[in-house]
Amino acid sequence: MKTTQKTLIILVFLLVGMQSYGQRKQRLADKDTKAWHYDIECVGTGKEGFKLIKVWSYSKKPKYAITQSWKNAVHGIIFKGFSGTGRSCTGFRPLINKSMNQKQYDAFFKNFFLDSGQYSQFVTDAADGSIDPRDVLKVGKKMYKIGVVVNVNVSQLRKLLEEEGIINGLTTGF
Repeated sequence: MKTTQKTLIILVFLLVGMQSYGQRKQRLADKDTKAWHYDIECVGTGKEGFKLIKVWSYSKKPKYAITQSWKNAVHGIIFKGFSGTGRSCTGFRPLINKSMNQKQYDAFFKNFFLDSGQYSQFVTDAADGSIDPRDVLKVGKKMYKIGVVVNVNVSQLRKLLEEEGIINGLTTGF
């Protein structure tokens, strides 16, 4: 076998190995935060139609909590909401009413929150992706709480949920 063929074969094995390692890391992150264990709070006022929030994700490894923070932020806007904190923040009710049958839309949300799902279209880092060292807290022997500030495009998220028939439009019933 020629040296270039050997090099090519080794390169292919390395690339395949790196890809599967990256997928494994994401699966671990998903598993680690699967129970949607997070808290959200208002940080301040954002642009119209957006919410500027800090999402606190819990995980055994800080890097997994960070990767899940975007999913947790969008999930929080849809299902959890937050209370006002007095920092020019008002409370926000979740987009989906708790009395609504969430099981009915499980298939939609399962696909929506996939790693390559639509959720990522509605959230961006508010900072440059860096995390304040004060927002990395060890809360147990093997548990971390990581705070990440993000912007969530609530108006576009609401529009999608209305188009999918999951929630009613704001003008419905008037």
